[in-house]
Amino acid sequence: MQPAIPKLDRLLASFSGGKDSMLAVQRAREAGLEVRWLLAMLEETGQRLRSHGVPLALMQAQADALGLELVTAAASWDDYQATFVAQLQALAARGAQAAVFGDIDLQAHRDWEEKVCAQAGLQAHLPLWGQPRRALVDAFLAQGWRARVVCVDSRFLHDGFAGREFDADFVASLPAGVDACGENGEFHTFVFDGPAFAHPVAHRVTGVRAWTSPARFGAVRYCFADLELAHAA
Repeated sequence: MQPAIPKLDRLLASFSGGKDSMLAVQRAREAGLEVRWLLAMLEETGQRLRSHGVPLALMQAQADALGLELVTAAASWDDYQATFVAQLQALAARGAQAAVFGDIDLQAHRDWEEKVCAQAGLQAHLPLWGQPRRALVDAFLAQGWRARVVCVDSRFLHDGFAGREFDADFVASLPAGVDACGENGEFHTFVFDGPAFAHPVAHRVTGVRAWTSPARFGAVRYCFADLELAHAA
Protein backbone atom coordinates (compact mmCIF):
# COMPACT_ATOMS: atom_id res chain seq x y z
CA MET A 1 0.00 0.00 0.00
CA GLN A 2 1.07 3.55 -0.67
CA PRO A 3 1.88 5.61 2.44
CA ALA A 4 -0.49 8.52 2.90
CA ILE A 5 0.76 11.86 1.61
CA PRO A 6 -0.94 15.05 2.86
CA LYS A 7 -2.92 16.93 0.23
CA LEU A 8 -1.25 19.77 -1.67
CA ASP A 9 2.28 18.55 -0.95
CA ARG A 10 4.93 19.80 -3.33
CA LEU A 11 6.13 16.89 -5.43
CA LEU A 12 8.75 16.31 -8.06
CA ALA A 13 8.48 13.52 -10.61
CA SER A 14 11.35 11.34 -11.77
CA PHE A 15 10.45 11.79 -15.40
CA SER A 16 11.36 9.94 -18.58
CA GLY A 17 8.65 11.54 -20.69
CA GLY A 18 7.23 8.07 -21.28
CA LYS A 19 3.79 6.65 -20.70
CA ASP A 20 4.32 5.19 -17.22
CA SER A 21 5.92 8.28 -15.71
CA MET A 22 3.25 10.44 -17.37
CA LEU A 23 0.43 8.29 -16.03
CA ALA A 24 2.01 8.36 -12.56
CA VAL A 25 2.09 12.17 -12.63
CA GLN A 26 -1.53 12.26 -13.71
CA ARG A 27 -2.59 9.81 -10.99
CA ALA A 28 -0.76 11.91 -8.37
CA ARG A 29 -2.55 15.03 -9.57
CA GLU A 30 -5.91 13.27 -9.55
CA ALA A 31 -5.23 12.36 -5.91
CA GLY A 32 -4.93 16.07 -5.10
CA LEU A 33 -1.14 16.19 -4.96
CA GLU A 34 0.74 19.12 -6.46
CA VAL A 35 3.45 18.06 -8.89
CA ARG A 36 5.71 21.05 -9.58
CA TRP A 37 8.92 19.69 -11.09
CA LEU A 38 9.87 17.10 -13.71
CA LEU A 39 13.36 15.72 -13.08
CA ALA A 40 14.92 14.24 -16.22
CA MET A 41 18.36 12.65 -16.32
CA LEU A 42 20.39 13.24 -19.48
CA GLU A 43 23.37 11.46 -21.00
CA GLU A 44 26.83 12.95 -20.59
CA THR A 45 26.43 15.43 -23.46
CA GLY A 46 23.35 16.96 -21.84
CA GLN A 47 21.52 16.75 -25.17
CA ARG A 48 19.45 13.55 -24.85
CA LEU A 49 17.56 11.64 -22.21
CA ARG A 50 19.76 9.04 -20.53
CA SER A 51 17.75 5.88 -21.33
CA HIS A 52 15.19 6.89 -23.95
CA GLY A 53 17.39 9.01 -26.21
CA VAL A 54 14.79 11.79 -26.54
CA PRO A 55 16.33 15.19 -27.38
CA LEU A 56 16.31 17.82 -24.65
CA ALA A 57 14.33 20.18 -26.89
CA LEU A 58 11.42 17.73 -27.00
CA MET A 59 11.55 17.17 -23.25
CA GLN A 60 11.36 20.93 -22.74
CA ALA A 61 8.47 21.24 -25.18
CA GLN A 62 6.68 18.44 -23.34
CA ALA A 63 7.17 20.16 -19.96
CA ASP A 64 5.97 23.46 -21.42
CA ALA A 65 2.82 21.80 -22.78
CA LEU A 66 2.19 20.34 -19.30
CA GLY A 67 2.84 23.66 -17.58
CA LEU A 68 5.56 22.18 -15.36
CA GLU A 69 9.19 23.07 -14.68
CA LEU A 70 11.75 20.76 -16.25
CA VAL A 71 14.88 20.15 -14.17
CA THR A 72 17.73 18.27 -15.84
CA ALA A 73 21.15 16.90 -14.98
CA ALA A 74 23.72 15.10 -17.13
CA ALA A 75 25.34 11.92 -15.85
CA SER A 76 27.11 8.76 -16.90
CA TRP A 77 25.94 5.43 -15.54
CA ASP A 78 28.91 5.52 -13.17
CA ASP A 79 27.85 8.75 -11.44
CA TYR A 80 24.12 8.48 -12.11
CA GLN A 81 23.07 7.74 -8.53
CA ALA A 82 25.20 10.47 -6.96
CA THR A 83 23.97 13.02 -9.51
CA PHE A 84 20.36 11.95 -9.07
CA VAL A 85 20.56 12.25 -5.28
CA ALA A 86 22.14 15.70 -5.62
CA GLN A 87 19.18 16.81 -7.75
CA LEU A 88 16.72 15.38 -5.24
CA GLN A 89 18.48 17.28 -2.47
CA ALA A 90 18.42 20.50 -4.49
CA LEU A 91 14.68 20.16 -5.10
CA ALA A 92 14.09 19.31 -1.44
CA ALA A 93 15.83 22.59 -0.61
CA ARG A 94 13.31 24.30 -2.91
CA GLY A 95 10.42 22.76 -0.98
CA ALA A 96 9.83 19.36 -2.55
CA GLN A 97 8.52 16.83 -0.05
CA ALA A 98 8.03 13.70 -2.15
CA ALA A 99 9.04 12.21 -5.48
CA VAL A 100 6.73 10.45 -7.93
CA PHE A 101 7.96 7.35 -9.79
CA GLY A 102 6.21 5.38 -12.52
CA ASP A 103 7.32 1.86 -11.61
CA ILE A 104 4.64 -0.80 -11.45
CA ASP A 105 5.93 -3.96 -9.81
CA LEU A 106 9.73 -4.36 -10.04
CA GLN A 107 10.79 -4.48 -6.39
CA ALA A 108 14.47 -3.76 -7.08
CA HIS A 109 13.47 -0.47 -8.72
CA ARG A 110 11.29 0.51 -5.78
CA ASP A 111 14.03 -0.36 -3.30
CA TRP A 112 16.46 1.94 -5.15
CA GLU A 113 13.93 4.78 -5.35
CA GLU A 114 13.16 4.60 -1.65
CA LYS A 115 16.89 4.53 -0.86
CA VAL A 116 17.79 7.62 -2.89
CA CYS A 117 14.73 9.51 -1.65
CA ALA A 118 15.70 8.77 1.94
CA GLN A 119 19.11 10.31 1.27
CA ALA A 120 17.36 13.54 0.28
CA GLY A 121 14.75 13.48 3.04
CA LEU A 122 11.95 12.79 0.57
CA GLN A 123 9.20 10.22 0.40
CA ALA A 124 8.91 7.99 -2.68
CA HIS A 125 5.39 7.86 -4.11
CA LEU A 126 4.50 5.19 -6.70
CA PRO A 127 0.89 5.75 -7.86
CA LEU A 128 0.94 2.80 -10.27
CA TRP A 129 2.43 0.29 -7.87
CA GLY A 130 0.85 -3.17 -7.83
CA GLN A 131 -1.69 -2.47 -10.56
CA PRO A 132 -2.17 -4.90 -13.47
CA ARG A 133 0.14 -3.91 -16.30
CA ARG A 134 -2.36 -4.43 -19.10
CA ALA A 135 -5.03 -2.48 -17.21
CA LEU A 136 -2.66 0.49 -17.04
CA VAL A 137 -2.07 0.30 -20.80
CA ASP A 138 -5.80 0.19 -21.46
CA ALA A 139 -6.41 3.15 -19.14
CA PHE A 140 -3.63 5.16 -20.79
CA LEU A 141 -5.12 4.68 -24.24
CA ALA A 142 -8.74 5.12 -23.14
CA GLN A 143 -7.92 8.47 -21.52
CA GLY A 144 -6.64 9.84 -24.82
CA TRP A 145 -2.90 9.91 -24.20
CA ARG A 146 -0.69 9.56 -27.27
CA ALA A 147 2.91 8.34 -27.29
CA ARG A 148 5.69 7.48 -29.72
CA VAL A 149 7.92 4.40 -29.34
CA VAL A 150 11.44 5.82 -29.14
CA CYS A 151 13.56 2.78 -28.26
CA VAL A 152 13.29 -0.98 -28.59
CA ASP A 153 15.47 -3.74 -27.19
CA SER A 154 16.51 -5.89 -30.14
CA ARG A 155 16.29 -9.05 -28.03
CA PHE A 156 12.52 -8.60 -28.00
CA LEU A 157 11.44 -6.41 -30.94
CA HIS A 158 12.74 -5.78 -34.44
CA ASP A 159 13.72 -2.31 -35.62
CA GLY A 160 10.37 -1.73 -37.34
CA PHE A 161 8.72 -1.17 -33.96
CA ALA A 162 10.87 1.92 -33.30
CA GLY A 163 9.14 5.14 -34.28
CA ARG A 164 5.63 3.70 -34.28
CA GLU A 165 2.83 5.28 -32.31
CA PHE A 166 2.01 3.45 -29.10
CA ASP A 167 -1.62 2.62 -29.77
CA ALA A 168 -3.98 -0.34 -29.79
CA ASP A 169 -2.51 -1.60 -33.07
CA PHE A 170 1.01 -1.47 -31.64
CA VAL A 171 -0.03 -3.41 -28.54
CA ALA A 172 -1.88 -6.00 -30.63
CA SER A 173 1.20 -6.52 -32.81
CA LEU A 174 3.58 -7.29 -29.93
CA PRO A 175 5.07 -10.80 -30.09
CA ALA A 176 4.08 -13.31 -27.45
CA GLY A 177 6.00 -12.77 -24.24
CA VAL A 178 6.55 -9.05 -24.75
CA ASP A 179 4.89 -7.03 -22.02
CA ALA A 180 2.33 -4.48 -23.24
CA CYS A 181 3.77 -1.97 -20.74
CA GLY A 182 7.35 -2.67 -21.75
CA GLU A 183 8.00 -2.91 -18.02
CA ASN A 184 10.82 -5.37 -18.60
CA GLY A 185 12.64 -2.86 -20.81
CA GLU A 186 11.36 -4.17 -24.14
CA PHE A 187 10.59 -0.65 -25.37
CA HIS A 188 10.35 2.98 -24.25
CA THR A 189 8.00 5.78 -25.26
CA PHE A 190 7.63 9.57 -25.48
CA VAL A 191 4.19 11.05 -24.68
CA PHE A 192 3.32 13.90 -27.01
CA ASP A 193 -0.35 14.59 -26.28
CA GLY A 194 -3.06 13.86 -23.76
CA PRO A 195 -5.54 15.23 -21.23
CA ALA A 196 -2.97 17.33 -19.34
CA PHE A 197 -1.38 18.91 -22.44
CA ALA A 198 -2.16 22.49 -23.42
CA HIS A 199 -1.28 21.43 -26.98
CA PRO A 200 0.39 18.44 -28.64
CA VAL A 201 4.17 18.37 -28.95
CA ALA A 202 4.57 18.53 -32.73
CA HIS A 203 7.42 16.31 -33.84
CA ARG A 204 8.66 14.08 -36.62
CA VAL A 205 10.65 10.87 -36.82
CA THR A 206 13.81 11.55 -38.83
CA GLY A 207 15.19 8.02 -38.83
CA VAL A 208 16.28 5.13 -36.66
CA ARG A 209 19.73 4.19 -35.39
CA ALA A 210 21.20 1.13 -33.71
CA TRP A 211 23.31 1.30 -30.58
CA THR A 212 24.99 -1.47 -28.60
CA SER A 213 25.62 -1.09 -24.88
CA PRO A 214 29.15 -1.57 -23.47
CA ALA A 215 30.23 -5.13 -22.70
CA ARG A 216 29.91 -4.55 -18.96
CA PHE A 217 26.20 -3.85 -19.53
CA GLY A 218 25.71 -6.98 -21.61
CA ALA A 219 26.53 -5.69 -25.12
CA VAL A 220 22.79 -5.41 -25.80
CA ARG A 221 21.65 -3.95 -29.12
CA TYR A 222 18.95 -1.28 -29.11
CA CYS A 223 17.22 0.63 -31.88
CA PHE A 224 16.34 4.27 -31.28
CA ALA A 225 13.92 6.44 -33.24
CA ASP A 226 15.39 9.91 -33.73
CA LEU A 227 12.79 12.63 -33.12
CA GLU A 228 12.90 16.35 -33.75
CA LEU A 229 10.53 19.20 -33.04
CA ALA A 230 8.21 20.16 -35.88
CA HIS A 231 6.01 23.18 -36.40
CA ALA A 232 2.41 22.55 -35.42
CA ALA A 233 0.07 22.19 -38.36
